[in-house]
Amino acid sequence: MKIAHLTSVHPRNDTRIFLKQCRSLAAYGYDVTLIVADGKGNEFRDGVRIIDAGASNGRLDRALRASRRVVQRAIEIDATLYHLHDPELLPLGLMLKRRGKRVIFDSHEDIPQDILTKPYIPQGLRPLVSRSAATVERMICSRLDGIIAATPFIRDNYRAMDIRCIDINNFPMLGELEAETGWDSKQNEVCYIGSMTAVRGIAEIVEAMVHVASGARLNLAGKLAGTDIEHKLQRSKGWDRVNALGQIDRPTVRLVLARSVAGLVTFKPGPNHLEAQPNKMFEYMAAGIPVIASNFPLWREIVEGNNCGLLVDPFNLMSISEAIDGLAGNLELARQMGESGRKAVVARYNWRTEEKKLFDFYESVIA
Repeated sequence: MKIAHLTSVHPRNDTRIFLKQCRSLAAYGYDVTLIVADGKGNEFRDGVRIIDAGASNGRLDRALRASRRVVQRAIEIDATLYHLHDPELLPLGLMLKRRGKRVIFDSHEDIPQDILTKPYIPQGLRPLVSRSAATVERMICSRLDGIIAATPFIRDNYRAMDIRCIDINNFPMLGELEAETGWDSKQNEVCYIGSMTAVRGIAEIVEAMVHVASGARLNLAGKLAGTDIEHKLQRSKGWDRVNALGQIDRPTVRLVLARSVAGLVTFKPGPNHLEAQPNKMFEYMAAGIPVIASNFPLWREIVEGNNCGLLVDPFNLMSISEAIDGLAGNLELARQMGESGRKAVVARYNWRTEEKKLFDFYESVIA
């Protein structure tokens, strides 16, 4: 049974798409192809065939042409089921349906709400664009064979529109990030790993380092969202307390988590954050380190409910710095919270439970 995953936006090694979904489906017995648009060429890795539709030349080229290049490659492989990962691909999903193919859409975010935070859309136009996107989304998704949502909140939005949907949460893979490094080998460091944008609170994290009294440093790893945020961070007084690691691979992520005493995920309360379940939060837990997280109600339920970290006001520099000091200065408390988080991942928040839901959903769609 041929399965094709399509993305014109995400990298070929995307954690949700490739590391979890594609590899799991290939191991389950499907013939899996991942079609990307990054200009890095074709390859075969971990049982998955990766086909490159060619890199985009800027955002406009990606919006107008990349999705068509991806779908053209998809048509050429003649798969049974097509799994779309970008909103830009939705209109072309209908074309695949007209060809008699089964098509599902993986909604990583609440699309209309996400549009409200896009900096490249003029602020005055965002509400209109958001409403238009919601109308198009509902029209198209109601004609597809099913929707996979990244969170229960997104799932419930689709079900309210009477659209078939299941949530496949982006929980960590057991054993991937756990390190054998003991707490006596930890460094006086905390970490933030992931995309760095203003709405994810990265500027406040760096600024808060000025007020950290324990001497802890910040391991900063991931992609910076443009030169503006990069220059702002580097001009911050807290930058002297930062270990700037850039983009790192998964084995290096494991090493950074192993030497850190806590992980930060202090997103601001944007439309797509209040009900989000950030992958990094659960990866920190999987690695056995406590979480310093924004005090959103859902995150409070996860963090305090599992006694696995501290909650802060993401806008308050002293709140962030005091949480860092509270864990860096009390390693026994940090160790206990880290162990509680790891146990919660083993019991509930892991990819093994989500993988089974993915297999069952595929079988129901194909049947």
